[in-house]
Amino acid sequence: MSVMRKRYVIRLVCRILILLAGTYMCLAHPEKFVVLDGMNFFRKITIFHVLWLIWVFDMLQQIIPLKNKIPLGSQKLFANRFKPIRDKINYEALRQYVVTTTKAAYKVFILWCLLLAVIGVLHRVGVLNDMWLFWISLVFYVCDLICVLIWCPFRLMMKTRCCTTCRIFNWDHWMMFSPLMFAGGFYCMSLFVLASVAWLVWELCVMMYPERFWEQSNSALKCSECTDKLCTQYCQKLRK
Repeated sequence: MSVMRKRYVIRLVCRILILLAGTYMCLAHPEKFVVLDGMNFFRKITIFHVLWLIWVFDMLQQIIPLKNKIPLGSQKLFANRFKPIRDKINYEALRQYVVTTTKAAYKVFILWCLLLAVIGVLHRVGVLNDMWLFWISLVFYVCDLICVLIWCPFRLMMKTRCCTTCRIFNWDHWMMFSPLMFAGGFYCMSLFVLASVAWLVWELCVMMYPERFWEQSNSALKCSECTDKLCTQYCQKLRK
């Protein structure tokens, strides 16, 4: 198991524990979620502020170019992770790759928006309050790493080989925190807005620098160059 994969397994365990703790608080201490209301974020420091800082830090790492301890799949939008194959780039094939993967990506986007519409309606009619929107985000928080480490339904829709080459790798925080847009309040909206910024930066880079996202133009994305080795069942034959 690679160092990166071990790190992600530890993160998955931590996220599961956070979800369990959040579930307990929802059931036993719903009054603690008052921090989600309006500007209550600034009134008292709570454990929710620790989570907020962790999430903000994670999202900033997707916006700022880094090298160490960050998977290539998340950082491939930046020039410092680009290993060009300039003499071999087929620009017509690159254009077709961008068109095909973007169409697939926005099928995922539409399906996710339909799910959000259901969540929004349930919130509107009072079935879900702000606390349960937060809990749904915690569920998505765990599911994110299940997709990376165990099984990913989006990979089947995108026909992506692995996380490193995934067209929607940095959509994770936007998908996680999108239910919070129905809650309002500084806590929820700050997470949703920053997640949307990370999503927008990613999408702009796909359009402006498509060569960084295709393994036929960026050799860093090839299996033979992989150092993260987050995948398990998907690429084992290629790694031999």
